[in-house]
Amino acid sequence: MADKSITKTELVASIASATGQSQSTVSGVLDSLFATVSEAVATGTKVTIPGWLAVERVSTSARTGRNPQTGEEIKIPAGQRVKITAGSKLKAAVK
Repeated sequence: MADKSITKTELVASIASATGQSQSTVSGVLDSLFATVSEAVATGTKVTIPGWLAVERVSTSARTGRNPQTGEEIKIPAGQRVKITAGSKLKAAVK
C-alpha cells in the first residue's frame, strides 16, 4: 500500500479553494480548531462532531510490559491517553 497522506498545507489549500477563503484565514481557523480541541480534551471534556468524530481523554491503569529487545519486564505507570472514535459519516465514506 502506497503512503497516501495529506499535509496541513495541502489541506488548507484544498479548503481555501473549495470555500473561496484565503489560505491564511483557513489556516487560522484550523489552528484555532486544534487549539480548542486540545484545551478541551486536556481538561477532560469530550469533543464530538456528530457523524464525524469524537475525541476524549481516557485513563490507563498501571500494568506490566516487556522490553522487546531484552525481554525484561517493566512497569508501565498509570496515565492518560487520547481516544478518537470515527463517526457514522466518516465510516460510510471509507466503505
